[in-house]
Amino acid sequence: SGPLVTEAFDYVALRRDLVRVVSRLCPGWLAGKRDDLVQTALLRVMHVVETKSPVAEGKRTAAASYLYKVAYSVLIDELRRVRRRREIDLDDATAVLTSVADDPERTTASRQIGRGIRGCLRAMKKERRLAVTLHLQGHTVPEAARILDWAFKRTENLVYRGLSDLRACLTAKGMKP
Repeated sequence: SGPLVTEAFDYVALRRDLVRVVSRLCPGWLAGKRDDLVQTALLRVMHVVETKSPVAEGKRTAAASYLYKVAYSVLIDELRRVRRRREIDLDDATAVLTSVADDPERTTASRQIGRGIRGCLRAMKKERRLAVTLHLQGHTVPEAARILDWAFKRTENLVYRGLSDLRACLTAKGMKP
């Protein structure tokens, strides 16, 4: 019964509709990922169709509202993924790495600061060290609380007290935080 449903469903029209919906929803800075978002949305809809769900039962196309919901959820998932990873364009990263690599003094200073931060983190209590490390990696307090399975307020206090300890330690080592 799976192939019969698959053959009856109009995937060309589905893809065209998804391209239109994703283009409408997708912010300009994610334009380079629109095809990937359309593909992901298409796979989600195809999965629903091929499992012969009530959404696709006896229909040749999906409802516009359903496509909008699928495209919206795919876009939100992508935005969360980008935010979580703090992704940057490869060309931008190459430019930053090149400018740092061209300046040996800056490279040496960066290494010294890195060693100073690692030394200060090692001197901290474990809970503060964990909270501050996640913060320095770019996690928000709610994300760190979820990762560490701690209460929000506890994590917030540990992050801010840890950052204060880190500043004091770096200052004591003669480094300006």
